[in-house]
Amino acid sequence: MAARQRVAHNHGIAPPTTTRASRDAPTLEATDARLNRIVRLLTNNATVVVSGTKIAAELGSTRSEVWRLIRQLRTNGVAIAGHPSIGYQLEAMPDLLLPEILAPLLTGTMFAAQVHHYFRAGSTNALALDSGAAGAPEGGVFLAEEQTAGRGRGGHTWHSARADGIYGSVLLRPQLPPTEVLLLSLAAALAVRSAVLEVTGLEADLKWPNDLLLGSRKFCGILTEMHSEATRVRHVVIGVGLNVNQKSFPEDIREQATSLFLETRTPCSRVALVGALLKSLDREYRALLAEPEARESILHRFQEHSGWTNGCAVRIEDEESFTGITEGLDAQGFLQVRTPQGLRTVVSGAVRRSKSQ
Repeated sequence: MAARQRVAHNHGIAPPTTTRASRDAPTLEATDARLNRIVRLLTNNATVVVSGTKIAAELGSTRSEVWRLIRQLRTNGVAIAGHPSIGYQLEAMPDLLLPEILAPLLTGTMFAAQVHHYFRAGSTNALALDSGAAGAPEGGVFLAEEQTAGRGRGGHTWHSARADGIYGSVLLRPQLPPTEVLLLSLAAALAVRSAVLEVTGLEADLKWPNDLLLGSRKFCGILTEMHSEATRVRHVVIGVGLNVNQKSFPEDIREQATSLFLETRTPCSRVALVGALLKSLDREYRALLAEPEARESILHRFQEHSGWTNGCAVRIEDEESFTGITEGLDAQGFLQVRTPQGLRTVVSGAVRRSKSQ
């Protein structure tokens, strides 16, 4: 019988429940489909003004509904000039994470032709988990311009500002025992770091096991969830929340959060970043499954790019809290902490810098 198990620092998969978000899914999907059709129509006619009447005919809708959808696209950062009585025209190619825009960047990867895009979704991890439970093949990518119920580790929420960040999840079916799935989380962190360095030149600090920092502030979190049996994984979902073009954050996280824009003061292409991230993740995943030395490489590179895994005074906050000095990762990727009572392996709990050491 299948069991839902916990990856270090992440809560396991909860039994499916009926929520308002799931009941509203057909309506949201219908709206997403219409929004995507408008973007494609305007993109295919980028040099001309497209009348509201023509768009309405294409959608089988009304001009007033077209106007409402155009306003919704504008709130998602799509620059559209025009008015209901005149027509509409794109002012610039949109930085939307649409399958057709991402397709040229994903050629040759396992994710090509498997991108699912949503303007608004509850949680991309939930979408990917549902897809995995329904038997979908690995390689599915679920991207949302906005999340209304974005999840972080430990049951926390992830602030998902509309069209400013990358909120996405991938579905994988690795031939791995559950005890090795943490390596996937570490590999995903390396893939994000590589993509950010490639696109922006910024070098992120990897905080074990699933956060990326610039300076002392977090800009990316990774949530890995799996459905497994005792000795094999049925499917794994890796979710990434990445702050890209946010110019500010809510007061309760303002001191802890940052974005690529705040660090560079330059807008960043989310399309380029997703393309680089998925290509990097494709390389990491294929190597992990096929190359015997890949496990050691992941552990080595994670520690090389982390200021937290070796010689760092930390406090581990879990059911039992303790302090110590980090002494690297074990063979499965778990954090080792030297305490006055001896070496301890951290499997779960929050890791924070300690001033007491």
